[in-house]
Amino acid sequence: MKAKVAFLHGPKDLRVEEVEVPKIKPDQVLVKTGATGICGSDVECYEGESAEGRYDLGPYTPGHEWGGEIVEVGADAARNFKVGNKVTGDCVMACGVCPTCKDGRMPSACENMREIGFRPDSPGAFGEYMVVEEQYVHKIPDHWTYADGAWVETFSIGYFGIWGNGGHIDASDIAIILGGGPVGLSATMVAATSGAKTIVVDPLNIRRDTAMKYGADVVVDPSEGNFLEKIMDLTNGHGGDVCVECSGNDTAIASLFDIAAHSGRVGLIGHSIGRKVPVEIGKTIWHTMNIRGSGGTKDFGQRTIRFMDRIYDKFDFAALNTHHFNFKDLHEAMDVAIHKKNEALKVMLNFD
Repeated sequence: MKAKVAFLHGPKDLRVEEVEVPKIKPDQVLVKTGATGICGSDVECYEGESAEGRYDLGPYTPGHEWGGEIVEVGADAARNFKVGNKVTGDCVMACGVCPTCKDGRMPSACENMREIGFRPDSPGAFGEYMVVEEQYVHKIPDHWTYADGAWVETFSIGYFGIWGNGGHIDASDIAIILGGGPVGLSATMVAATSGAKTIVVDPLNIRRDTAMKYGADVVVDPSEGNFLEKIMDLTNGHGGDVCVECSGNDTAIASLFDIAAHSGRVGLIGHSIGRKVPVEIGKTIWHTMNIRGSGGTKDFGQRTIRFMDRIYDKFDFAALNTHHFNFKDLHEAMDVAIHKKNEALKVMLNFD
């Protein structure tokens, strides 16, 4: 069977090719892609601004935010899956058997780590079909759309950024979310569901308006006036008990140690690898802060799906997809994701 699949050969060299669909192994499933989100990291790899996409190893198929339907099941995978299951999957693919995996460390520590949609050995969902090992696949509810399934990977990052690696939140907390993009909005929904007072910070008016629809109690434009003073006014001088940085912006990262409350829990999600960010690190000592990184997620796929399903009727996930394109219009979709970043919250590819 042949399928149309996109391959990123290098910066700005994305080609749709017709290829033979690989035969699945006993521990794999064949998925007919239903919907795939275009992530900011896909854009950065396409533009040659990120080393995460490993086209230096060979052309690869992007797409790590996806929902689809199983159309073939390997002999071993049949114990957990069947044809017709709606599914999504993990992005960071830990092997589970290397010494660091057996130590129980994060998937990003795996000595044989792969990332679906970023490497030739783990092709993603910019194609009509994809082959995935069962250990990385999760069922989604039948009443969900494929686009809902494509949001699981993004939502898991915001969810894990608050609850992962020993994090927690409840209604007694003040949560400050820096960045109102897809991950920041996911973290906002998690914080709001806990009952915490939730403050979202973003310089873009459209993202602040969206945050108010997805659980924010207050939104703040960091470019207007004294940002620290605003935060302290909003929190009665307390600061944020839970501060989650979702933008990767240098100024936002540096501000974390000013706006976090004493004994605050600080979660770093936004990517800033490869550059130094000046911060007043001494405040982490005297304010007894708890700082957690979130490079990928661990064991949160199924939890994320259950969480999203519990709030499915409370928040309009479909409305988060601001732009829809058929896969045949992939290059037009990429152009929107690249050049309309301020308004394209999530560009979703749909497959017939």
